Order: sequence, then C-alpha cells, then structure tokens
Amino acid sequence: MNISRRLTAGAAVLATTAALAAFSAPQAGAATAAATYNGECGSGYTVVNSAPIGSQGTVFLTYKSANGYNCVVTKKNNTSTRTDMFAYLYVPESGEGNSDWGSYYSYAGPVYAYGKGMCIDWGGGITNQETWTFGSNCGSLKEHRVTKGW
Repeated sequence: MNISRRLTAGAAVLATTAALAAFSAPQAGAATAAATYNGECGSGYTVVNSAPIGSQGTVFLTYKSANGYNCVVTKKNNTSTRTDMFAYLYVPESGEGNSDWGSYYSYAGPVYAYGKGMCIDWGGGITNQETWTFGSNCGSLKEHRVTKGW
C-alpha cells in the first residue's frame, strides 16, 4: 500500500472513531436537576432554610407553626443509584434531636424535633460531602455553617 492510501485509510479510521465517540458520549451541558423539597416532612411543613451539599444535593430545614416542630430532609440531585446519606436535627436548648443514616435513592429523613422559639442545629450529607449549620433560625443570632468534602 502506498503512502497516500495509508494516510487515506488512517483518516477514515479516525473519522469513524470520532463519529462513534460523538454518538456514545453523554451530552455536554446536560445538567442534573437540582433537588427540591416536595413535602417529605408532611402536611403543613414549610421550608425555612436550606443548604447545598456540594453539587450532590440539598438539605432542607422545615417548620410547622401549628405544632412547633422542625423537620430536616436531605435530598439528592441524582436519584438513579443508592447512596450513603444522612439527615440530622438537634435542639441544644432542649437536648432533643434525631438523625437518619442509610443508603437511599432519593432522600434521607425526615427527622423531627420540637424547636419553637429555640435555635436549631441541623445538617445533611451525601457520600463524601456534608453541610452542618449551628445556631440557626433563632431570631437575631447569626447561624454558623460548615461545609466539608472528603
């Protein structure tokens, strides 16, 4: 085979490989939908705070004024596979709290604690990323948030 045929054959192989790669590659810019609160805590709970968990999801703090209870739920952006997750809620003033840790498709929680008129510590995590918020939703005090990724 002469040089020009080799170059032509090589170019054809490269063009075919590039075309196959374009068809099998995921679409550029295809974003995963952001997690949204969909009433996982139950009727009457309203989102009063939220925090992103890296790019993996969001942890939501909700409150029900009719009974004074807070609720926390951690939701993933991508629900196609099971992932280690947690939802955490603690009321330092009363010592009441709850957590849910496990492997889930879409969300961890809900977890509940009575918190009317009290500061709330809450957090959530998905795989290797966590968000913790301390001293939250208690009037004039400024909350403190810590986000970690390993």
